[in-house]
Amino acid sequence: MTKRDYYEILGVARNASEDELKKSYRRLAMKYHPDRNPGDAEAEANFKEAKEAYEILSDARKRAAYDQFGHAGVDPSAGAGAGFGSGASFSDIFGDVFGDIFGVGRGGPGGRNVRGADLRYNLELSLEEAVHGTTVKIRVPTMVPCAECEGSGAKKGTSPTTCTTCGGSGQVRMQQGFFSLQQTCPRCRGMGKIISNPCTSCSGQGRVQEYKTLSVKIPPGVDSGDRIRLSGEGEAGEHGAPAGDLYVHVKVRPHAIFTREDNNLFCEVPISFSTAALGGELDVPTLDGRVKLKIPPETQTGRMFRMRGKGVRSVHGGEMGDLLCRVSIETPVNLNKKQKELFAQLEESMQEGGNKHSPRTSGWFDGVKKFFEDMKF
Repeated sequence: MTKRDYYEILGVARNASEDELKKSYRRLAMKYHPDRNPGDAEAEANFKEAKEAYEILSDARKRAAYDQFGHAGVDPSAGAGAGFGSGASFSDIFGDVFGDIFGVGRGGPGGRNVRGADLRYNLELSLEEAVHGTTVKIRVPTMVPCAECEGSGAKKGTSPTTCTTCGGSGQVRMQQGFFSLQQTCPRCRGMGKIISNPCTSCSGQGRVQEYKTLSVKIPPGVDSGDRIRLSGEGEAGEHGAPAGDLYVHVKVRPHAIFTREDNNLFCEVPISFSTAALGGELDVPTLDGRVKLKIPPETQTGRMFRMRGKGVRSVHGGEMGDLLCRVSIETPVNLNKKQKELFAQLEESMQEGGNKHSPRTSGWFDGVKKFFEDMKF
């Protein structure tokens, strides 16, 4: 009996994503599940067909073999006549063959003793900490070698024994003519050893979960998006394999005064109406203390002042950035009667001189007048 195409069974395109495969399979499983269709042989057959299709296509290696060889690439019986045996699919066989050639196979002595997983820790810093550098302590959940069995996975007083199926190599070899093929040992799963009496503390895994406190040195100049690698501080590998790494990802919290763009700092400085008109000096904060900012007379709101060398030096080196201060003229509020009278007198005095005191205002109104004149037909 010819099998239907797996993609056709699930009703998805050949380039369907994992989410699309899962969504389609769930829909079909709900529709044809035997519990929802008691006594319906056709529904049961459809359910098994969808289940088989999803099991193949959801496995990246099996899907690749199916895409290249069709059903023959994933049908265990397809290789039985060729002497592959052990229920091995083409995807397993070709994966092991090419793995042996290029050094990326799953087997080998201790082939399952894979390096521990890398971990990620998100660390928030203040702008001052990021710019000047600091040392922080972090508490990280991780897998560590089991103290009871010292990472072996075997009960205390016992030890793993050599797998009799593969002789400790972690792989089994099959001969067909002049071809010699090997695959991961099904008994020890590539470990080369069997744990007959597993450790009760770690259930034979050789690892347990714990929290550990680490001291992390933050170099000066780090910024959001930077990461710090702590080698060997990730999860412990299984059965004594090397540990992974811990990556500390930096995020700088928003600052009340400054914003950072690359090596430059920006801030907004409010100034009074009189200071803008007459000029003056202001104390401006920097990350290294206060400095004097000279405001020239007749300063307009929005003007930017650059204070060189008062910014940030990148963690990667280079020149020190600048501090850019944007002045904003603050309109007086909560005026008393006398103050209002003084402002009225000032306005009256300025009007006597025409528009020479407010050239931008004069130019703006001239532009508005011309705009409306041009609209007349």
